Amino acid sequence: MESPKEYFDFLVEVKDRIRSAQYDALRAVNKKLVSLYWDLGKMIAEKQKVQGWGKSVVETLAADLQKEFPGQRGYSTTNLWNMVQYYTEYQCDTFLQSLTGEISFSHNVIIFSKCKTRSERQFYLIASKRFGWTSRVLDYQVDNRTYEKYTLNQTNFDQTVPEKYQAQRKLAVKDHYTFDFLELSDNHSEHELELALLKNIRGFLIELGGDFSFIGNQFRLMVEDEEYYIDLLLYHRRLQSLVAIELKTGAFKPEYKGKMEFYLAVLNDQVKLSNENDAIGIIICKNKKRLVVEYSLKSSTLPIGVATYSTTPELPDYYKKLLPDPDAMARSIDRWLTKEPD
Repeated sequence: MESPKEYFDFLVEVKDRIRSAQYDALRAVNKKLVSLYWDLGKMIAEKQKVQGWGKSVVETLAADLQKEFPGQRGYSTTNLWNMVQYYTEYQCDTFLQSLTGEISFSHNVIIFSKCKTRSERQFYLIASKRFGWTSRVLDYQVDNRTYEKYTLNQTNFDQTVPEKYQAQRKLAVKDHYTFDFLELSDNHSEHELELALLKNIRGFLIELGGDFSFIGNQFRLMVEDEEYYIDLLLYHRRLQSLVAIELKTGAFKPEYKGKMEFYLAVLNDQVKLSNENDAIGIIICKNKKRLVVEYSLKSSTLPIGVATYSTTPELPDYYKKLLPDPDAMARSIDRWLTKEPD
């Protein structure tokens, strides 16, 4: 008879196989459902064009379908119009159409109804699949202008992160974080900010964007009998790196970069495992001068990003002025969009 450990390992393998098959089955069902909605949207759109069908006909169709298929969701008047919009929005773009089958129809409705440019839609279509965003999380990311915030980010990752992780490094740091889920006064301290983020750790990790896991706060480092503490220590699964986060309630200063480099050097020497990549650092400040950040990161050989934060959903006025035109944003993020996930 096999040992308990051998049986346990076998049981784990069987469970993993079953879960994999269930996931594949769900994906297949979803693709068929999205494909059906595409076909229905096309049929209705063509009838509208040829026969001049209006609002009342679609309402009648919805009522008849609900009678024929009682208990089946998806055939409401609103959803039939969603199908029509789904078809009309993507009928001339076969590439984006192919991406829509990888996520649920509710995800697609959020994207084609709220995102107007091709590159923005492409971004959220791929990100939803890659990070497994729920509809609620996707809706939050779109409203929070996540696409723009990744496009503008200030890091030196292109020079310091291994090339094999190029598809992930663009999405490791946003340029601006919105912590509107925190109940903080305008004059909060760094300690208060840290405690508030810890109490709302789920919201914090969602705002970071994906693939981050929490390790600890005030993470202790010891160097020659002196103690040093990192505000927050996370782990990024796709980059396979420890992530040190320093919180600053004022403007970015060049000396913050030197302190972060010290933390990263110690983490790489004392904490990271042999199979992990070098640690990365994120300095999150209340505000920053972009040219100061650019010069500060220019000489660094360790991966560091500098971001700002606010505790309200509104972007700072100075930030809004930085947003480039849609074509420039598309070029900036094109490498991530077109590369398959690892």
